[in-house]
Amino acid sequence: MDPKDQPGGPGGGPGGEPTGPGGPEAAAPACYRHPDRETGIRCIRCKRPICPECMVSASVGFQCPDCVRQGGGPVPAPAGAPGGASGAARVPRPWQRGGGGPGPAPRGDSRPRTLAGGVVQGDPRLITKVLIALNLAVFVLVKAAPDSARLLDDLVMVARFPSYPQPIGVAEGEWYRLLTATFLHEEVWHIGLNMLSLWMLGGPIEALLGRARFLTLYLLAGVGGSVASFLFADPLGASLGASGAIFGLFGATGVLVLRVRADFRPFVALLVINLIITFGWSGIAWQAHIGGLVVGTLLAAGLVYAPRRHRALVQWGTCALVLVALVVCVLARTAALT
Repeated sequence: MDPKDQPGGPGGGPGGEPTGPGGPEAAAPACYRHPDRETGIRCIRCKRPICPECMVSASVGFQCPDCVRQGGGPVPAPAGAPGGASGAARVPRPWQRGGGGPGPAPRGDSRPRTLAGGVVQGDPRLITKVLIALNLAVFVLVKAAPDSARLLDDLVMVARFPSYPQPIGVAEGEWYRLLTATFLHEEVWHIGLNMLSLWMLGGPIEALLGRARFLTLYLLAGVGGSVASFLFADPLGASLGASGAIFGLFGATGVLVLRVRADFRPFVALLVINLIITFGWSGIAWQAHIGGLVVGTLLAAGLVYAPRRHRALVQWGTCALVLVALVVCVLARTAALT
């Protein structure tokens, strides 16, 4: 049962506090082990709120450390159900407000929500898995193509290359390259490292943001990396790879670590290592890395720090503003190159 629908006084809230559309807005629940950290994720078994530090991946969703230690036993009945498989009545939990009896029907959408307001899904890594599969499929298809080199030339990010029978590049109107380049890789080690990073970073971020917000952040960060290459790299040089999107996930991870007040030091160490590789290894398009990092950080801040009352407006408005800014940058650079 949703806490706001527990009985306890007239109007549905303790002491008569109204919980309907006109009442005060409920605060996000705090992790049961870290009361100073707000979270939108709950243990799939006991339903207690858990922060990223306390999440333990399960076959479906996440469990808290206590349930993992105890192991076994049936999963509690869904909120509001008269009982579980045994028919026993649901016992009120100490973190729930009000009593444990049946209350009024939930108002509006009462589905569990993530920290950013997305719907909690059964598979919190679905989009991450789809993105990895898509990158791998593109890699295999390009390698297997009869004219692989020509196909890469048609899809990589290049600003303006005039030596073809006709000029090619983003400045010549081929804007699709800003996105297609983010799904291309030339070497096995390149796609291997990027997909490993996507798996490690993507799952936790997807669980905290929700599918739609995570996918939007990933794609815009990837495009942001391509736009940065278009702006600052050699116009004749080509760039490709998911690294811009991956660095966008690094930026988002930093914002989320701050948001849930977790230890920031491991993130800083990992980011510094990746930045050293970015600037110390020749042949890496550092512009794409920095562009993705900046875009991912800005988007994550807009997604997780949006006020609850106007959350959707602020979140999608932030995404729209970032997209408009990227378009303006492309137009300005195109004017300078043509």
